[in-house]
Amino acid sequence: MRVRSGRTVRDLRRENRTAVLQRLYFDGPLSRFSLGPATGLSSGSISNVVAELVTDGLVEEAGSVESAGGRPRTLLRVSPTSGYMIGVDVGETRIRIELFDLTLTELARVERPLEVAGAAGPRRIDRYDVTVVVQHLREGIAEVLRRAGIAPERLLGVGIGVPGIVARTADGAVVHGQTIGWDAVPLERMLRDSHLLPETVPYYIDNGAKTLGQAEMWFGAGRGAHNAVVVLFGSGVGACVVSDDTRTGRAIEWGHLTVRVRGRRCRCGAQGCLEAYAGAEALLERWAEAGGRPPADADEETALTAMLAAAYPEPGPDGAAPRADATALAVLEETAEYLGAGFSDLINLFQPERILVGGWAGLQLGTRFLDSVRSYATSYALSYPAANVRVDLGTFGPDAVTVGAGILPLADFFARGGHRTEPEREEPLPAWRTTLQERAAH
Repeated sequence: MRVRSGRTVRDLRRENRTAVLQRLYFDGPLSRFSLGPATGLSSGSISNVVAELVTDGLVEEAGSVESAGGRPRTLLRVSPTSGYMIGVDVGETRIRIELFDLTLTELARVERPLEVAGAAGPRRIDRYDVTVVVQHLREGIAEVLRRAGIAPERLLGVGIGVPGIVARTADGAVVHGQTIGWDAVPLERMLRDSHLLPETVPYYIDNGAKTLGQAEMWFGAGRGAHNAVVVLFGSGVGACVVSDDTRTGRAIEWGHLTVRVRGRRCRCGAQGCLEAYAGAEALLERWAEAGGRPPADADEETALTAMLAAAYPEPGPDGAAPRADATALAVLEETAEYLGAGFSDLINLFQPERILVGGWAGLQLGTRFLDSVRSYATSYALSYPAANVRVDLGTFGPDAVTVGAGILPLADFFARGGHRTEPEREEPLPAWRTTLQERAAH
């Protein structure tokens, strides 16, 4: 049945279910009485929607509260066991796979290190064998489901954050990951062809910076902001821009913005990219080139920790601080300026309320020199937008990408009003009946 706006009554019911689910999810437990003002729905609509959601097993009682002069009011919450999601972070050094219940409580996780499959170009470019990555995904997804005792059919979906640009095609999501040697990789089709999960379980594949942004905007330091940029700082550098026009966020290849003409060769093949100066891999290379001594045979995270310890040594038992490694300190201070210049471009282009720094390297480095980055960003940016932006660390740790990836199927599930599949479209009714149906819906 269609209403005058072109939506059907089923559309309106779905929107009402979505409104109730989201309020209970973010602000619950709530009573039916409180849900009315929170959603803008009438008491009759609240009663009908809640009854449907309870029948569907999506909402459950969660105690009661006293009311003014009446019977106690029953509290409602989203049922944690009414659905499950898997979030995946295909990073540049490891794959992390986590299983969540509907409230994003972690139930199981596995990690798989990634090995370099080849080298190319004037300097080593990490090139990961796609078949190995898919095998890690198949084994890891099966493992977390087995550990938690969850049947694959109960999944709302699998969200996957990847490095690179994700294109939507008739064949599913295709990944263009130039820095890891992926050229139009049909990742979604490859996962489908593995027959690991039922056809009814969807895959949601997106850029890792976007999934990080999703986590920070839903539950982290970005909550409440209308316009923010979330920066992913790991082996490489990326960002996600969130605004009123793009509430789900838009990934941008910020790391490949040119900060120095004819500068250092980036692993993407171009020269002078921000990533060639500020990515963790490049940062460690620059330390070594300047005469520093990164630990041999250590992974990037361990090596970066060693670099920070050398530049900012902790006081000894006697309270005296050892002498700082001047080379490491100089490289880090130069990196802070490059990042500040890069932040200034984000400020001038998008005029965000907040810039949030995340990723394993961002969290390590940010605690040491975020003040310096802020200072450079302010000096390079236009004064008005610079005065209205706040630069902070994200509140999520290294799990931010997997949590954000898990949010992808959850957000879609909520948008469908808690239905696992989109219901078929209704045929329009005669025009004389639409006004009555629109009134009845409210």
